[in-house]
Amino acid sequence: MARRKKVYEGKAKILYEGPEPGTLIQYFKDDAANQPVLKQTSADGRGVLNNRLSEFFMAGLNAIGVPTHFIRRLNMREQLIRMVEIIPLIVTVRNYAAGELTRRLGIPEGTALPRPIVEFYFKDDKLGNPLVTEEHVIAFGWASQQDLDDMVALALRVNDFLSGAMLGAGIRLADFRIEVGRVWEGDYMRLIVADEISPDSCRLWDMRGNEATEREGQPREPGPLADVYTELARRLGVLPSNVTHTTKPTLIN
Repeated sequence: MARRKKVYEGKAKILYEGPEPGTLIQYFKDDAANQPVLKQTSADGRGVLNNRLSEFFMAGLNAIGVPTHFIRRLNMREQLIRMVEIIPLIVTVRNYAAGELTRRLGIPEGTALPRPIVEFYFKDDKLGNPLVTEEHVIAFGWASQQDLDDMVALALRVNDFLSGAMLGAGIRLADFRIEVGRVWEGDYMRLIVADEISPDSCRLWDMRGNEATEREGQPREPGPLADVYTELARRLGVLPSNVTHTTKPTLIN
């Protein structure tokens, strides 16, 4: 078997050259970075579950006309994707106050926001992925105003799809992040969802709450989803056989 050429290795994934021009093979590792200290952790089976979950979300987006880099899953840990030029921004969509938004603005955690809020963070781990404004993005040439408008529209469509999918599984989507890439089709350029969509990039709260609390006459309160990878895969019906582990979710800051 020929040795594959590694193109890139990050905290949670490895990219290899694909079998055809313009494609890559994305390998999901068990490692992931925990915010906010970017501490790297490992849990058996995390990569397998993230591969399946990302496939579920990306394929679902493709099916409703939201373009992504996903082509197909190859095996338990790998999927074939389109090669894209990643825009150096993390696009975060917030539906509820949590994490950095709570610390920055003093809004109580769990507060429903008046509307989904889209934020941009400069993608640079060494700088801690700082929050940036549209003025910064345009001034430094990371994206054009049209790109930003398209990214917001894309992020809101992803939010609608993910919120609905999570709601059907008894889960509240507090916030999530995506990355966006450029692809060219002849002289035409368009933006598509790239990287991954998995528990590593979402903040998920369990709407089913604590049954014991409800029996005592108190309303159920959303809380972190226990064993988020396995439980989310189970509720969405994408849990592969013989993969179990217990680990806490990685949350957006």
